[in-house]
Amino acid sequence: MIQSRVLVTGGSGFIAGHCILQLLEQGHLVRSTIRSLATEATVRDVLKEAGMVHSDRLSFVVADLLSDDGWAEAVAGMDVVLHVASPVQPGVVAKEDELIVPACEGTLSVLRAARDAGVKRVVLTSAFHAVSWGHPHNDHVFTETDWTILDGPGVDAYGKSKTLAERAAWDFIAAEGRGLELTTMLPVAVMGPVMGKDISGSNQIVERMLDGAMPVVPNLFIPVVDVRDVASAHIMAMTDPAAAGERFLLSNGRALALKEIGAIIRNALGDAAKQVPTRTLPDFMVRIAALFNAEMRPFVSDLGYAKKTSNAKAQRVLGWIPREAREAIVDAATSMVSNTR
Repeated sequence: MIQSRVLVTGGSGFIAGHCILQLLEQGHLVRSTIRSLATEATVRDVLKEAGMVHSDRLSFVVADLLSDDGWAEAVAGMDVVLHVASPVQPGVVAKEDELIVPACEGTLSVLRAARDAGVKRVVLTSAFHAVSWGHPHNDHVFTETDWTILDGPGVDAYGKSKTLAERAAWDFIAAEGRGLELTTMLPVAVMGPVMGKDISGSNQIVERMLDGAMPVVPNLFIPVVDVRDVASAHIMAMTDPAAAGERFLLSNGRALALKEIGAIIRNALGDAAKQVPTRTLPDFMVRIAALFNAEMRPFVSDLGYAKKTSNAKAQRVLGWIPREAREAIVDAATSMVSNTR
């Protein structure tokens, strides 16, 4: 029996792929957007390799965040939309609008189409980048009530894109939503089993450690959440009446030092992790390097600062219980090593 008809945007993406796997496993009918039908076979193969069941309940349509075209067809007949697709490029970018414009305009295109099609709820994947950047360093515990300070220190184009896109979504619902429900999800650094050869987002930290591209680590702390738990939270928020109109911070415990993440990988993978760094680069060297290397500059403001987070609301309202961060890190690393064999 079909549970719900769900559109997942950006079906070739990391979080979206895990959402699709879980939705199909739970008996939902899933439609997903991709930018070209030429990639459908590849996306299906990746999902099949990751354990997809009920593949006959999955279909694909073409839609792009840079255009309004295709979104009306994409949402037609759907009960819920999981809007996961968004450009992901933390750090320095040459043209900020290349991230900000598709994130904002694409979100509004999806919301307009969903509203006009009579969709009940949109669950939007925002990010911790829309919560905690640009704030002073203190013992503050970040929750869903916090918003990134756009002109604060360390705010990059990606942080701006996620913050502005989520703000635009809430403004749209307030002014033009006409009954459409919105829920936003705010995951911290998402790690976990990769799908296919593409490695995106925070999993790139693990990749760079494994392949020797990061011979030493800066004194940075990363809060980690498992991609499978991020996907399950999206699905919980899809139908829970209490989730309508709410933001949910998806985190799991304390932030981990990059050096600690490296140690977790080495202890789990042994010889396969021989290139994982063991040394931390002194802060003054990072600051000096940032004078000459633009890619280092966004990190300077967070050196030595471990952000504190609370997932109490997601646990209380959704009944969401995430797994340990270590499991996400180990499974990410293990899947990467398996993919290279």
